[in-house]
Amino acid sequence: MNKPSASSAWQLLVISLPSNRATPRMRVWRALKGLGAAVLRDGVYLLPHSLSAHAAFTQQAQEVVRSGGTAQVLRVDVPEAGQDRQFRALFDRAGDYARIMQDARKLKSGLSPRRSAAALRTLKQLRREFESIHATDYFPGPAAVQAGELLADVEIALAAPGEPQMQSGRIPRLNRKDYRGRTWATRARPWVDRLASAWLIRRFIDPKARIVWLRDPNRCPRSALGFDFDGARFTHVGARVTFENLLASFSLEDDKALLSLGALVHYLDIGGVPVAEATGVEALLKGARESIVDDNKLLKAASRVFDHLYIAYQSR
Repeated sequence: MNKPSASSAWQLLVISLPSNRATPRMRVWRALKGLGAAVLRDGVYLLPHSLSAHAAFTQQAQEVVRSGGTAQVLRVDVPEAGQDRQFRALFDRAGDYARIMQDARKLKSGLSPRRSAAALRTLKQLRREFESIHATDYFPGPAAVQAGELLADVEIALAAPGEPQMQSGRIPRLNRKDYRGRTWATRARPWVDRLASAWLIRRFIDPKARIVWLRDPNRCPRSALGFDFDGARFTHVGARVTFENLLASFSLEDDKALLSLGALVHYLDIGGVPVAEATGVEALLKGARESIVDDNKLLKAASRVFDHLYIAYQSR
């Protein structure tokens, strides 16, 4: 969503749905909540005026009309400074940022080597929450800057051993034919980036790949192609997670379904732009990881999830 200009122009959506249309009502409500729209009263929603706000409200208005309701999208210019301040106050995210900062300070004060893995999971969740709030913060202020800086401080303080640190540099283009029938290695007890990368390798790069799960990445076999750990052949580069690095390395970025999967993996692994289905996918993978001890069987279960996601993204 575009950030609004400093003008006092606002976008209104006025809707009415029959009381017996609970499903369309909930669908529209969720979409408007995701946009960060303010509620003036039942059926009246507000956003700062922008082209994207008008387009988003128009889309929801069409959904309402298709569901048997009525809808109007209006632009409202507010000349009174007092009224404009009241509208802006409806979008104040300071309380949300304060909650994140409170949790981040608590996390930072309790850091220890023994708790680093749990702390990293909590930190990633806080980062995702911050990005989600920031995406609909139309009037970001000092609280947004402060929360972002605090999270960065915690990330530096944590620097969990074994987690790949972001590298800089150019990603060379590689020929998939040169990487067939190889042994690939990554850290044991894989999570989303390692699971998705292993799925991608076997599905699109090296169908006969042998995956080795390393308890200690420093003991990676010399003949193996390492991925998703510091010093690995394929890991985080710039803003890309390992899955996205593999897409770029093997010229797979023309596949829009794989790009959508990359956005999902990126968000679940390090945060960023929210992805609608992320919560459900995370729950499925977390359940599989907690119930399956063998990493090869875990990959097999996760691969079914990624297969279905890939098909769903192809149908869009």
